[in-house]
Amino acid sequence: MLIAGFPAGPWGTNCYVVATGPGSECVVIDPGKDASAGVADVVREHRLKPVSVLVTHGHVDHMWCVAPVAGTYDATAWIHPSDRHLLTDPTAGLSAETTQMLLGGDYRWAEPDDVRELGDGQALELAGLRFVVDHTPGHTEGSVTFRTPYLRDDVSELMFSGDLLFAGSIGRTDLPGGDHPTMLRSLTTKVLPLADDVVVLPGHGEQTSIGRERATNPFLLDLIGT
Repeated sequence: MLIAGFPAGPWGTNCYVVATGPGSECVVIDPGKDASAGVADVVREHRLKPVSVLVTHGHVDHMWCVAPVAGTYDATAWIHPSDRHLLTDPTAGLSAETTQMLLGGDYRWAEPDDVRELGDGQALELAGLRFVVDHTPGHTEGSVTFRTPYLRDDVSELMFSGDLLFAGSIGRTDLPGGDHPTMLRSLTTKVLPLADDVVVLPGHGEQTSIGRERATNPFLLDLIGT
């Protein structure tokens, strides 16, 4: 499996390009602000063809370049229906401060030509890869994670966690659409049951694992102790 990740834009949002190997179709996950050039570099270097763009949630730092990337490669965009409205009105998911900053420029958003909606427990077969969708509201109403088999002795799955789970922390819940009790419920039902060897590729920061977070993440430790 080929996985190329890079932080993009002023928010350092991790964008991932995933493929079975060089010279194949690929999936792009969370192309945020300024991610288009990075995606193009990875595609060119490994001779890839993006066929799908997966969005963990509708915040602008994760979906800024969804339409440009999908349009450039004639790819299908996938997002949960509860966050779909943010593709055309991302300011609905922003804080007042961030909205004011963005309004200093002339920004326009539109849905890609081909948008499909994600459901909890859905299995997607894309670019020769299998992704299982887990609906994990709390950061936003339509937040999801994507899990894909990795099939190594020491790693059973990869989880693209968006802003649900980070190394040592969890996503914020104080933005429009966020809810802390719902976030804790998502962590309890969708994260804690996973195997320790699942590698977590988050929306920001370094990769981690379920085992590491179960043992050290203060938010998960609180949940385990309750």
